Amino acid sequence: MASRLAAPVGRANATARRAGDALVDAVGRLAQQAVDRALVGEARVTSAQEGRQLLAGDTETEAFASSVQRVVVLALPVVRRLSRGARLTRTPWVMLASSTVSMGVAVRTGARELQVIASLVAHRLEQATGAPADPALVKKVAIDLYLHPKRRFELADDRLRLVRLTRKWLLSGAFGRSTSKRAANALDAAERLDAAALATRWPTVRRRPRPR
Repeated sequence: MASRLAAPVGRANATARRAGDALVDAVGRLAQQAVDRALVGEARVTSAQEGRQLLAGDTETEAFASSVQRVVVLALPVVRRLSRGARLTRTPWVMLASSTVSMGVAVRTGARELQVIASLVAHRLEQATGAPADPALVKKVAIDLYLHPKRRFELADDRLRLVRLTRKWLLSGAFGRSTSKRAANALDAAERLDAAALATRWPTVRRRPRPR
């Protein structure tokens, strides 16, 4: 009996892992798109105040529409699993519709916030070095600041915290949490960066072998 039960459970766990990996990959592609969008052309966000004004004044998320939709489609099954243990006071189809809308808003807003933060990070690096910013460094710093805006930033590795970013957007959408304060704090942190030191350290960090 135990072996008969183990097989379906194993398949379910494998399916859940694949679904989770696909969701994280989709978030990674959206994050890359946001950074690429920030680096297009010569226009940059030049201060935290300018960044806050941009986030308050527009959304500019049309360029992310298809990527946002993919993240939402992949995220909804996870939201359903999270809500199964909760006591529902509304009909399931209303709950699903609400989740779809709130998830879409959270992901679109998150992508836009990441784009604006990345633009300010790129500006700080370019001002410090007099050269175009390395897109990989911009993405690394922007995501880390977005996730932990009040933590002292240290460039210890080149890993992208995409699982944490996925979790942040997922929870924001599922529970309707605003990320505007976090984004504002991240912009302030970007303005305080020692960009020259980051640019100097980055080649060493990227060459460092990762633990197996």
